[in-house]
Amino acid sequence: MLKTMLRGLAAASLAVLPLTVSTPAHAAETLPLSEAIARMPVAVESRDGYDRDAFRHWNTGADPSDGCNTRAEVLIAEAVEPPTVGPKCRLTGGRWWSYYDQLWVTSASSLDLDHMGPLAESWDSGASGWSAQRREAYANDQGATASLVAVTARSNRSKADKDPAEWLPPAEQVHCRYVAEWVGTKLRWTLSADEAEVAALREVAAGCPDQTVTYETVA
Repeated sequence: MLKTMLRGLAAASLAVLPLTVSTPAHAAETLPLSEAIARMPVAVESRDGYDRDAFRHWNTGADPSDGCNTRAEVLIAEAVEPPTVGPKCRLTGGRWWSYYDQLWVTSASSLDLDHMGPLAESWDSGASGWSAQRREAYANDQGATASLVAVTARSNRSKADKDPAEWLPPAEQVHCRYVAEWVGTKLRWTLSADEAEVAALREVAAGCPDQTVTYETVA
């Protein structure tokens, strides 16, 4: 009788537990840039079947209750001088630093939100095999500050979907940072790189002996 009662109590206690268990976060890792590049899987890239609409963005953001989408949340977070947030998350005022081209921007509408790893590039590098939910998470990633970058529309459109073998920021002094953030983003999402891309990354890394890469892998 006692054993039966204990089993009943145990079953009742289990019933109040949540039905879903969150995946433990992977600990952040910091590596020298050259070592981080060596960790990237190398593979041939393919854009077969790519459709930008396969990556839903911008969604309701990290805080669905604030009335702002991902784009607005990132602009607010990255502002050097915060904008005024009006009804329907309309941003007025504010000041931003576009690090790609080293320019100050004082209008949110003059900024693009750049995916450090362009959506097409991520498709080429492994995202073609992801679920729609994972692609949406990638396109709206606010879990790492380098994933989405507020920059001038001109610099973002110059970059387009190019990797570092084809494009680097016009401001040469930020190449070490840019390459580190590119590598960190690919490691974060377990994306591959092609041979030309890796060669370009190594070439930049040779001039960045003190640059490190910090990333936390998304499960």
